[in-house]
Amino acid sequence: MFTSPGAIAFSVGPVAVHYYGLLIGMGVLCALFYGITELKRRNIDGEILYDMGFWLILSGIVGARLYYVVFKWSYFEANPLDILALWKGGLAIHGALIGGFVAFLAFCKIKNISWLLYADVLIPGVIFAQGLGRWGNFFNNEAFGAPTDLPWKVFIPQGARPSLYADFEYFHPTFLYESLWNLFIFALLVYVTRTSYKVGATRPPGLIFSLYLVLYSMGRFFIEALRTDSLYIGQFRVAQVASVLLVLAGLILFYKVHKGSRAGRST
Repeated sequence: MFTSPGAIAFSVGPVAVHYYGLLIGMGVLCALFYGITELKRRNIDGEILYDMGFWLILSGIVGARLYYVVFKWSYFEANPLDILALWKGGLAIHGALIGGFVAFLAFCKIKNISWLLYADVLIPGVIFAQGLGRWGNFFNNEAFGAPTDLPWKVFIPQGARPSLYADFEYFHPTFLYESLWNLFIFALLVYVTRTSYKVGATRPPGLIFSLYLVLYSMGRFFIEALRTDSLYIGQFRVAQVASVLLVLAGLILFYKVHKGSRAGRST
């Protein structure tokens, strides 16, 4: 059984430092470290990631918050100051991916570098950061699933429970499910990347990124079905709709890069 110790990790004078922010920061640092290490492995200067990382982080946070605010507008319209209260949670991962990806494409265009190559380099670190950051939901008592009595259940205090489940104490730790799934994807992507070098094979740029899109989105689709706090478009969960679209995008990209690789070998 899991029980959150609370959202605040420690305080420095009047400033409270939240686990949510700490985990996001740690995830970003881990992602940058992995990306720089991987670029050096490929004999590419990793310094470019310092500049890129700043814009990706900024755009990712803005995108994550805007995405959440748009689909919770009835609340934020009445409480506009809460739009800036990031420490309370409310960062949507699909919004972060959209915001970060737009900035990533713009940066690659300006610097005239291959976005597919750099996407392959960065994405294992990104999925690791996602897996780490999910634990912020645990400390905030959010992003949990339906009631359950399974041994790995999470206790949710009265004030954080949905009104529909106010009389239940234990819920599915969907943050844990997604964290474990993300870390599995990280291990798989690293294995595929490193294996290609060991055997002397060449992976077409975009392959690792396409695998990420498909695998992450498939897992998120099923995990989202358990959640009690989903954002909705009509009767459809926003995250599930986005996941279906990203799976399709990943499959199309996989087909194109694989087809391009085969065409290149045949010429």
